[in-house]
Amino acid sequence: MMERLSRRQSLYVGSLLFGLFFGAGNLIFPVFFGQHSGQNVGPAILGFLLTGVGLPLLGVVALGLTRSRGSFELANRISRPYAYLFTILLYLTIGPFFALPRLATTSFQIGIVPFTGQHQWLLVLFSLGFFLLAWWFARKPSKLIEIIGKYLNPIFLILLGSLLLIALIKPLGNISQVPALADYQNHAFFTGFTAGYNTMDALAALAFGVVVTDTIIGLGVTRPTAIARDTVRAGLISMSLMAIIYALLAIMGTMSAGHFKPSANGGIALAQIANYYFGGLGSTLLALIVIIACLKTAIGLISAFGESFHRLFPKVSYFVWISLASGLACLFANVGLTKIIAYSTPVLYFIYPLAVTLMLLGILSPLFHHRQIVYLTTTSLTFLVAIIDGLNVAPAGLRQLAFSQACLNLAQHYLPLFSIGLDWLLPAIIGFLIGLLLSHFWPKQIKLPA
Repeated sequence: MMERLSRRQSLYVGSLLFGLFFGAGNLIFPVFFGQHSGQNVGPAILGFLLTGVGLPLLGVVALGLTRSRGSFELANRISRPYAYLFTILLYLTIGPFFALPRLATTSFQIGIVPFTGQHQWLLVLFSLGFFLLAWWFARKPSKLIEIIGKYLNPIFLILLGSLLLIALIKPLGNISQVPALADYQNHAFFTGFTAGYNTMDALAALAFGVVVTDTIIGLGVTRPTAIARDTVRAGLISMSLMAIIYALLAIMGTMSAGHFKPSANGGIALAQIANYYFGGLGSTLLALIVIIACLKTAIGLISAFGESFHRLFPKVSYFVWISLASGLACLFANVGLTKIIAYSTPVLYFIYPLAVTLMLLGILSPLFHHRQIVYLTTTSLTFLVAIIDGLNVAPAGLRQLAFSQACLNLAQHYLPLFSIGLDWLLPAIIGFLIGLLLSHFWPKQIKLPA
């Protein structure tokens, strides 16, 4: 039995965690806000890092400090029924119903379409191959540290590093001469802060916790305190690397605005930059970067889905769960993805505040002696507001219902920060304070069934 991971093992686990997090969206968003923030890219980067890196790190730290192996164990501190609801919604949303199908379609759009044009039959073949490969690698979770941490991630970093290096050596423009656009003109920090939500890595942190802890255990570390310490260390390694790459991508995006017009999305900007520096090889380089980025994240999501659902429903094997996740994701990538996204987005906005408050409660838990009532009151008020956030981005038919309109009108008039999606913050704080008061005056009487 090992007391702790060696430095090399810690680097491998950190590399694995980085590889799980860093998908195509993580490439696209920094370049996009870099182009639009212009000379104000510095404050925009700081804001983006707080949410794009800070929140995922918060999730990893919360799992480590509470010695939880995943979202279910952490959410179980509220109640067991809630833990089932939260975990199932989390994994379905960032798994086969939303994130996984998008990984295949993004890879296809950026990596394949520039060479072949848009053909539905080709998307079918590509998504079948993509998810078959991801499923194949996900069959053995103990091998993920080799597949992703030792091989796919280093290849990805070498390819991306070559693009970043030449962009910094031969800049396309002077940052100080690139004008800031829209909200980045006067609110660069806060606009970058909200842009960081787009990565959705705070949710992924709770999902990937089970993969990281099982990897550490598989390397021979079995003491809970040692697992917790090594989990946090892996989080620090991966998030430090993410922060550096985010900053460089944003700077590259800003410099590119000195030569290209701001693009409609970061994928277009990346293609322009790669083609400018590498000519015909640029499309090939970008295709490899994006496909590898998406593939390694898909492997991690499928594996995390399989392990978590097998623990929730142990009568169904891990093999069956990863096959189901891969099959559904492949189906939704080809049939009705637009509708799936339309109905998944409200769930995403609903669950995001609940995930953030859960992580914060996990970290602050020693301050209120881990009393369940504090978890319950904080989550209850956040839950009510999260419903409104979900309704706010729901399809038009649902949003226009009388109940929805009443909730949204109430929120617009009485909930601070509603317009920027942080309306859950004040109710969460109030719920936390109520829980502290109840736990102080009735520390023994306030108990909930498990």
